[in-house]
Amino acid sequence: MTDFRDLRIAIIGAGMGGLGTALAFAKKGFKNINVYETASNLGFVGAGIQMPPNVVRILDHLGCWEEIEKEATDVKETSIRQGSTGEELAHVSMPDMREKYGFPHCTGHRSSLAGGLYNGCLKEPAIKFHFVTSLVKVLSWGPKPRILLKSRAQDEPFEVEADILLASDGIKSVTRTQMLSELGLTSEEEDTGQAAYRIMLHRDQMKGDPEMLALLDCDTVVRWIGERRHIIAYPVSGHTIYNLSTAHPDTNFAGATNATYTTRGEKKAMFEVFGSFCPLVHRMLALVPEGEVCEWKLRIHKTLPTWVHGSTALLGDACHATLPHLSQGAAMAIEDGAVLAECVSRIPADKLDDAETVTKTLKVFEILRKPYTSTLVDLASHSGRVLHLGEGKAKEERDRLFRDNGKSGVVPDKWASPDVQKMVYSHDCVKEVIEKFDEVFASIA
Repeated sequence: MTDFRDLRIAIIGAGMGGLGTALAFAKKGFKNINVYETASNLGFVGAGIQMPPNVVRILDHLGCWEEIEKEATDVKETSIRQGSTGEELAHVSMPDMREKYGFPHCTGHRSSLAGGLYNGCLKEPAIKFHFVTSLVKVLSWGPKPRILLKSRAQDEPFEVEADILLASDGIKSVTRTQMLSELGLTSEEEDTGQAAYRIMLHRDQMKGDPEMLALLDCDTVVRWIGERRHIIAYPVSGHTIYNLSTAHPDTNFAGATNATYTTRGEKKAMFEVFGSFCPLVHRMLALVPEGEVCEWKLRIHKTLPTWVHGSTALLGDACHATLPHLSQGAAMAIEDGAVLAECVSRIPADKLDDAETVTKTLKVFEILRKPYTSTLVDLASHSGRVLHLGEGKAKEERDRLFRDNGKSGVVPDKWASPDVQKMVYSHDCVKEVIEKFDEVFASIA
């Protein structure tokens, strides 16, 4: 092997992280990229998603942002409201995202983001997708990782060898569980006590209500907050769909060991959860068809002891799953892929078969990303706690800060807080690799 582009890259999972990673490696010139996905196709289901400037920077670099942006909503402001009354607690203007960070802050449908990434991948001959194919186990972590896969298209499991194995197999990652077990380590899942409803309302449903229609036609992210629960909402798909996502006490699941993380919900239970909220919220919830209420359990893992073993690395939700309150989950996973591609492309030609060099290169990825992603995961959890305060002095102080509207540079809703936005949106993860790779690599024993 004479060139890093000849390295065989195997990616487990074709979610946002897997798609972004495959495309990032292809754009760096890698010639042999295989993506293994359990589903029969990507399906492009789901609800709304936020695309902040830090991930738009990566999407633009990968050449797929122009397609995604066509259906995106360019967010100009956010309104934080008291759930029970609808009274506005704060109105934070965000008209200058492009000027400040070089890229916009947008909302869109998950299918637009996933579809844009997937279409970008399909243009790259180096990327091959293997659907209905799931990981059974990792047989060897390096120097040439071997994995056992099972395809519904054939009876017997089969083996695949790669030079680098990248696991983007989500919060229930098979790779992570096995990796930590092999190393004698454990992964502690954290029960957040929170669950979420995801709701998509169409223009035809809302057009008879002027107050609803105003929400659909604006460029505003609205958050209604109450004790232990909130709703965040915004327009997607060219202002044809209004997306609502909730966070509320997790009372409708079996136990913390529930493996599916989803359950079919009841409209009556949903109304009970938000029974104290204002009439506008009730009118929107009333539009959800009976039988189409689905609830997600919100789970995260405590900080992992390692993301790397041999020539294998974890990325995205497999190593830093987060609560959605900072809107950075997909962004962090896509950034991971861009950082990995940049790091791996720096392996010298005479070290491509050197197991120690490959491991150290993947460790650079972990060292650069782990403190940053851990900070964002913690901020998302903190923001949720603050948003969900009940009556008392802490809530009074929170609401005073809301009334200040960010003039001090701080907003209790960390997603809307100018100081947090500056830290996150100005972060250029690829530039960081370019500037720090050699120093970090040399520091690894």
